[in-house]
Amino acid sequence: MNVLVTSASRKVSLVQAFQRALAAEGGGRVVAADCEAGAAALFFADGARVVPRSAEPDFWPQLLAICREEQIRLLIPTRDEELLLFAEHERELADAGVVVPISAPQTIRLCQDKLAFTRFCSERGFAVARVLSEEELSDEASFPVFARTRVGKKSAGAFRVGSPAELAALRARLGGELLVPEVVQAPEYTLDVLCDLQGRVLSVVPRVRGVIVGGESFVSATVREPELLETGARLARELELRGPAVIQAFLREGRVELIEVNPRFGGASVLAIAAGADSPRCLVRLARGENVQPFLGSYRDGLRMLRYTQDLFVEEPRLEALRAQLRAV
Repeated sequence: MNVLVTSASRKVSLVQAFQRALAAEGGGRVVAADCEAGAAALFFADGARVVPRSAEPDFWPQLLAICREEQIRLLIPTRDEELLLFAEHERELADAGVVVPISAPQTIRLCQDKLAFTRFCSERGFAVARVLSEEELSDEASFPVFARTRVGKKSAGAFRVGSPAELAALRARLGGELLVPEVVQAPEYTLDVLCDLQGRVLSVVPRVRGVIVGGESFVSATVREPELLETGARLARELELRGPAVIQAFLREGRVELIEVNPRFGGASVLAIAAGADSPRCLVRLARGENVQPFLGSYRDGLRMLRYTQDLFVEEPRLEALRAQLRAV
């Protein structure tokens, strides 16, 4: 069993989690791929491949070649921009013997469109943060607010706006639809969800978000909140999620208010893995065709994660060897 992690970037902990999973499940190699030869995760994996960006025409044939050459059985996409590509080519990968635990294209499109996602949740009885009306947005007293692009990721599509005039200028500059939700004074949570290849919910692990850097949790702790567990499992079923996903939500006076869903591993999903929800090991077993029983609630409560940066020193010849992979294609 060999695993390919795409857009590996700095996801060293995720690569190592799959290495531990393979060691526990009979062995195998983790191959990391990225478009940058200097991506740190490449130097921790068992194999490293430099590939074109996913939007480039050479990406797909090269990825299929890597799957053949490295005898990949399980492929783990990790970047928003590549999810739809892999979902639309899931059958082609399956024909090559590669399992991709990913949601259907329509689910990914829904999750990546914040307005469509908000409407979906409201229609199915989920609570969401209220979006400010145009009347409220014309009142100086409503500001400052945080406006979000309809399609965006992490903090890249979020803007602090101080007045109606600033909001009008931002709308003109971006040329797209903006959502302006109310500012919620309540703790924010991430729910790490794992579903099997048929969409059955296997695990939900809520964690409270502490220090946030670039949209990712750098300090976080697992919690046991029944409302979060129940809502996370129900939303995963309603969306028909498959594989790993992260749900963002507020918990305000006992009510879960949903923010968004990313149908992939999150940057801090390794906390849920460390807490006992070993999703990499489950995915390895699912890729082998084994049945994995749900284990909802089976995780350590109160486990805190403190992320930190670490320096990696690489000789230039090693970097050049990775860069040469692209030139050789």
